[in-house]
Amino acid sequence: MSSFFAKLIEGGPLFMFVILFLLILILVLIVKGFLEKGNNPKTLSLIGSIGLFTVVWGFLGQTIGLIEAFGAIQQVGDVSMALLAGGLKVSLLAPIFGLIVFLIARLGIIVLIWIGKETNPS
Repeated sequence: MSSFFAKLIEGGPLFMFVILFLLILILVLIVKGFLEKGNNPKTLSLIGSIGLFTVVWGFLGQTIGLIEAFGAIQQVGDVSMALLAGGLKVSLLAPIFGLIVFLIARLGIIVLIWIGKETNPS
């Protein structure tokens, strides 16, 4: 678990902790959807929108990080390949986390729709 929090810090706390907060919000909304009778289109739409936002937020974090990193490389000049590879690895953490949260949101929507159709046949 400490490795998870280390990756949150390494990936940029501003972007990673926002995605973590949105993951918690998505999980709360999915649980709310399970507890409600039938499908609430507003809840499903909100889960989908927040999930999509996490992807965009992650890629925004990557883009800003890469711009800052390339600016630093430009000032320094010559940079080792290992340092560049490490920086690129770190830049991928926020988008990957955003994509994982997006997948959780989509799976939650799929399950809620499936359960809603099972309880309310049309």
